[in-house]
Amino acid sequence: MTGAVPGGADVLRAAAQSRAALGGAVTRDWHAPVSELDWTIGEVVAHVTGATLWYSVDLSARGADLTNLTITADPNASPERQLDALVAAAALLAAAVDAAPPDARGFHPMGAADASGFAAMACDEMLVHAWDVCRGVGVPSEPDAQLAAAVLGRLFPWVEDSGEPWPALLWANGRTEWHGRSRQSSWTWHCAPLVEWQP
Repeated sequence: MTGAVPGGADVLRAAAQSRAALGGAVTRDWHAPVSELDWTIGEVVAHVTGATLWYSVDLSARGADLTNLTITADPNASPERQLDALVAAAALLAAAVDAAPPDARGFHPMGAADASGFAAMACDEMLVHAWDVCRGVGVPSEPDAQLAAAVLGRLFPWVEDSGEPWPALLWANGRTEWHGRSRQSSWTWHCAPLVEWQP
């Protein structure tokens, strides 16, 4: 982890770890559906790439109305090209995060996010959706614990990880049961600055 909250280097780490995990699925059919999601593998990866690109634009726009802009990734591209696009999108966001002043804010429906919020959301998208895909095709996907802990602490400050940040992050995202807690049917991020969170 590069600091108390995720930054640009963590976005790059999440992209590298997600690419490595998804690399185990490149020989599979990326038009196949992903278990428990309404998307194919290609659509999941395209969603993550598009979201990461949007985060870089939203942070850079400082809250300006961008309804005139369209950003999409092609879910029908080859797996290798899709993974290249994901890593490139992460590099753009990492640069935007590292260049943003402390008072920078960008639009997100869950709250006006600062640079660390956008970094954490992108990490969460990459890591959790890589897990979605990998679970469905039977290949391992587990990021390093420090990165998972940074994302969990930034987006879900109300969740104690009990020394298991990755299982806690999956639970916080409504993916699994955890320590006797039922799987969540809905969840939310705290992407606004942490100073605005009240326990």
